[in-house]
Order: sequence, then C-alpha cells, then structure tokens
Amino acid sequence: MGSISLKKLSTRAPNDLDKKEIKEKTASIIEELSELQNLLYAESKHALLVVIQGMDASGKDGLIRNVLGKLNPQGVTVKSYKAPTEEELKHDFLWRIHQHAPAKGMIQVFNRSHYEDILITRVHKWCDDATAAKRINAINHFEELLTTQSSTQVLKFYLHISPEEQQERLNERIHDPSKQWKYNEKDFEEAKLWDIYMHLYEECFNNCTQTPWNIIPADQNWYKEYLVAKQIRQCLQSLNMQYPGLKK
Repeated sequence: MGSISLKKLSTRAPNDLDKKEIKEKTASIIEELSELQNLLYAESKHALLVVIQGMDASGKDGLIRNVLGKLNPQGVTVKSYKAPTEEELKHDFLWRIHQHAPAKGMIQVFNRSHYEDILITRVHKWCDDATAAKRINAINHFEELLTTQSSTQVLKFYLHISPEEQQERLNERIHDPSKQWKYNEKDFEEAKLWDIYMHLYEECFNNCTQTPWNIIPADQNWYKEYLVAKQIRQCLQSLNMQYPGLKK
C-alpha cells in the first residue's frame, strides 16, 4: 500500500456521509456477519485473526463490543495483551501470541498484539533498533505461517484517532462515572509521546507488510465500526464457504 504518513490521513468520516444511514448499514452488515460466522464455524476450513491496534482511547474495546460482540460467543475469542508476565518474558516474544492463534472455524480477536513488542518497547527504549528489526522479520514470517499453512485470514486494523479527540476521551474518564474505571494516570504521560508513537507506527505499517494494514478513521465511533464490519464481511465472503452436508 506504499509508504504511509499518518498526518496525511483523516481521522474523520467524509462530510457528506449521513450518520443515521451509516449506522443502519452497519447493523445490516453485522446481521450478515452472524451468518458468515456460522458458516465459518460449520465448515471449519478457515480461521480469522482480527488484530486491533491504536493509541489509548482510540476505542478498541467499544469496537470489539459493538461489532464482534454481536456474534455467537462460541465462535469468537478475544485476547487482550498487556505487559508480559514473568513467565512470558522467559520465552521468545511470539510465544504468548502463537498459543492464541485461532483454530479452524474460529474468529480470534487481539486487543493489542505482537505489534506492541516493536511499538511501546521502542518508545521506552526497552528494545533497540537491531532487536526491533529482527522482531519485524519474525512477525512477517509468523503471519506468513498463519496465512499459507494454517488457512488463517489475518485482518489488521489501526484505529486512527486525532490527538485532540484522544485528550477529550481521556478527560471523559475523569468526569464520567461510567468511564472512571478506565482512568489511568499513565495514559496522559503516554499521550505526551504522541509523535514518537506515530513515527514508530508508520515504520510498523511500512515494514510489517506480510498482511496489509487497514488504517481506520476513529474519531467517530459510528464510522469506525462501519468500516471494520464491512472489511470483515468482505474477507469472510471471499472464502466462498458452504455448509457441509450430512455426515456419512
């Protein structure tokens, strides 16, 4: 998809889009996704890995809840990656990732992912450039393994939020009682490192290309959810799945 510059990409929906109309389209797509997920589960020939990355307050949790949370929970698993545990640090960085790769028939969602090992680790100088280059190579091989040998479709989404919208959402966590449980003082410190994060994300997009990235405008949740739902539908439709017949 060429070299990506996040500053050149909008974080908002086109002005001519109607919010109500788009939300209705999203609801219709999610109904289709429910049937497609059923097909995926029944046929059990393919798997889908959905990787969701984004800055704090970009809406990763809400996206998962409002799009994938509407599907049959028997066929969808969500894994949230936080700081590695002591046990995980004793292994290679992909060890904790690979064990959650989806089985055939399943949709696996990563809320943050293996990409944190070349993002936040570099922002805070826990990982040098030479190690990061090796990790990028390993990530590309890992995704190649999934797609070519495990019949796994990999969809990667970066939720592209503006720094202004992020600040507004972080401040909501202070004042809105329903969101105070999300408040973390460290999020404001991380936000000050915005430019460094953007630079490293761009490096990530331009080098981790075994499977393509989808840059999703994320300032408006209704538009973000529409784009992601539509992309997942397109991916599952492309598999041309069929229900298996009677077992003999």
